[in-house]
Amino acid sequence: MAEIISIPRQVLHQEVAVRLRQRIVEGHLAPGAKLNERELAEALKVSRTPLREAIKMLAAEGLVELLPNRGAAVAQMSEQDVADTFEVIAGLEGQSGELAAQRIGDAELAEIRALHFEMMAAYTRRDLPTYYRINAQIHTLINAAARNPVLTQTWRTVNARLQALRFRSNFDEAKWQRAVGEHERMVELLAARDAAGLRALLVEHLVHKRDAVLELMRSGQLHPHGKAKA
Repeated sequence: MAEIISIPRQVLHQEVAVRLRQRIVEGHLAPGAKLNERELAEALKVSRTPLREAIKMLAAEGLVELLPNRGAAVAQMSEQDVADTFEVIAGLEGQSGELAAQRIGDAELAEIRALHFEMMAAYTRRDLPTYYRINAQIHTLINAAARNPVLTQTWRTVNARLQALRFRSNFDEAKWQRAVGEHERMVELLAARDAAGLRALLVEHLVHKRDAVLELMRSGQLHPHGKAKA
């Protein structure tokens, strides 16, 4: 009986983590913002126990910082942190793409194609939350197609810290349009099984993301204690 009860509890705090992560990624909870447990519990319509478990999960991902005796806050990254982390993720994504192009199956490629069409529809509507969600799925599937569990675990750990910033990198229309073009090319290179080409493109894609984020930070459009401006 105890085991039956524990399953929904686990599912609940994981679901709370999904919703809380979305709020952070989309900028509803800004970098440096304190997490008010009472307000969040009311907003998410849950008790504080699953909320605290969710906060611990996001702290393990690097999205949330636990403050000794002061609760928790949305994690902040300095310009150097951003540059260093994007440098690492660019290498990981490049390796993922190279291996995926060599190892991907037809069914996986078809799924990525289908998601790409959905993502393009979201882009046409300028629906950034939906676009970003599908975009993240595509990057995850490319990584999975590399068939390297160590690479996947490392990529997930590093990428988790960058989710909110990758979302914001599309605030500039021209840069968003360029990213879409790069994604179209990714699908073409995957289909052609062009390992070297996809590796190079993914590294370039992440360098562009880094530069877009750093530009936003330096222009003051990513405020440490306020919402990012679109």
